[in-house]
Amino acid sequence: MNDSLPSESFFHLHLVSDATGETLITAARAVSSQYTNSIAIEHVYPLVRRQSQLDKVLESIDREPGIVLYTIVDKQIAACLVKQCGAMGIPSVSLLKPVFNIFQSYLGSPTQQKVGAQHALDMDYFNRIEALDFTMAHDDGVLPVDIEDTDIILVGISRTSKTPTSIYLANRGVKTANFPLVPNIPVPDTIINAKKPLVVALVATANHIFHVRQNRELGAKSTIGDEVYTNRASIAEELSHTRKLCKQNNWPIIDVTRRSIEEASAAILELRTRHLEALEQQSEQVQL
Repeated sequence: MNDSLPSESFFHLHLVSDATGETLITAARAVSSQYTNSIAIEHVYPLVRRQSQLDKVLESIDREPGIVLYTIVDKQIAACLVKQCGAMGIPSVSLLKPVFNIFQSYLGSPTQQKVGAQHALDMDYFNRIEALDFTMAHDDGVLPVDIEDTDIILVGISRTSKTPTSIYLANRGVKTANFPLVPNIPVPDTIINAKKPLVVALVATANHIFHVRQNRELGAKSTIGDEVYTNRASIAEELSHTRKLCKQNNWPIIDVTRRSIEEASAAILELRTRHLEALEQQSEQVQL
């Protein structure tokens, strides 16, 4: 009799929001955390307010089907999302609609349906929106013209949660870019020589990355090649190369194997605080 525990499985979780997505992310993780043998691969789409933006989201959902949760106030955009998900045979759920219905029933008046009404229009809010725009525009190797405009640069091999971590940091007002480390492709000198941005490498165990790559079936999209992409020995070499780069450039490393996005981000933000303090000390020494 085999008493071994069931192996972990992965599923895609698409989170579509017309605001920052913070409410959606928090609620989705609260539910998915209850399914300990099923790991959610998050796809977060903030600031979806136009049909053209939704069309890109639907293309992504079609490529990697899974559960769709959304917080979209615009009725036409929401209806289109529901309709297209239904046509693809994909479940979609409005996170806020049942709550709106209860409030309306009790208070006797409908919601005003304001996009992002929960956010006060203060400087912190605008900083978060600016950081989100910046981060979405500089995802997966797209570096800004001036690297010094970036607060944090995340580097790491494929499937180390660079994008979701970047988005989470952006929701904290931190302008974040991420760059994939690919075998035989050198890291740009702009990253190597960056002064203001904190460069942080994300790593995980070879076994963890193997399972994520295998379940996501991204071999066809990889620049490495199908067999190499999901080969444990090759993954171990990629990780070894990452650690060598970090040692050469004095970059800190965060292991995300057993860390949630929130935990990894908290560690990164702590590193950033130290980094900013060091930059300030250097500036004071130069002035002296």
